[in-house]
Amino acid sequence: MEKIDLTSDVALSRIVYGMWRLADDADTSPAHVRAKIDACLEQGITTFDHADIYGGYTAEGVFGAAMREDPSLRDQMEIVTKCDIIVSAGRHSHRKVKHYDTSRAHIEASVEASLRELATDRIDLLLIHRPDPLMDHHETGAVLDDLVASGKVRAVGVSNFRPWDWELLQSGMKTPLVTNQIEISLGCLQPFTNGDLAFHQRQAQPVMAWSPLCGGALMTGEGPVQSVLDEIAEAQGVDRAAVATAFLLAHPARIIPVMGTNNLERIAKLSDALKVQIDRETWFRLYEAGLGQPVP
Repeated sequence: MEKIDLTSDVALSRIVYGMWRLADDADTSPAHVRAKIDACLEQGITTFDHADIYGGYTAEGVFGAAMREDPSLRDQMEIVTKCDIIVSAGRHSHRKVKHYDTSRAHIEASVEASLRELATDRIDLLLIHRPDPLMDHHETGAVLDDLVASGKVRAVGVSNFRPWDWELLQSGMKTPLVTNQIEISLGCLQPFTNGDLAFHQRQAQPVMAWSPLCGGALMTGEGPVQSVLDEIAEAQGVDRAAVATAFLLAHPARIIPVMGTNNLERIAKLSDALKVQIDRETWFRLYEAGLGQPVP
């Protein structure tokens, strides 16, 4: 599977496996998690996307338990995680209100917790999970620079940032931000026209796409989008998910879909998206179906 370079020595697999629901599975045993990891690695999916908050601050530990059983796995993968969202759960159960924290103290504590939970000595890519209205970009930028200098974090980026949020944080940093993880799918087409993709494409910064199947709605729902997906999927011998993912892969901004499923059979088919042929007319058929109307 193709890799997408973020820096001279950090690259992500073209498709990423997301851990948002890892701790929600009925089976969170190290053996079952290992089966998911193996199903990904066998396809060349080497990048695993976490966040400290996933599973109420438990998903990283579920993954780490499998890593502890076979430490050799670490050198076969790239680990992404995120920080700055605080909710009343797990180690933050004493908190009274959901909020964001991009202070030096919180980011450093979050990274140390992630390293411990994930059973690793380094995070390949750390993302600031949400824009923080109280962010001091000099303080946040400096701690991110220091984490990269320390070797605990190899590259840094953001998630859910608009271009102006990106530029503010980058102005307080020496280290370049390398990616922005935003919601993009046939059910969320705004980034194609609101300037988000254009901003990063102009600067040759790959974009990660969360919820590329619209939270599963593209797989289970019925409607104009699903009808077009089914027609293309049948013609090319794949399922809806492969076509919906290929729609994103076809864009020149080098969108990296973050796929989330606990179903081993579906995990094994994630790379089918690479088999799908999406020409310009097919892409616009899907785009039009997603818009619910012809393009202007």
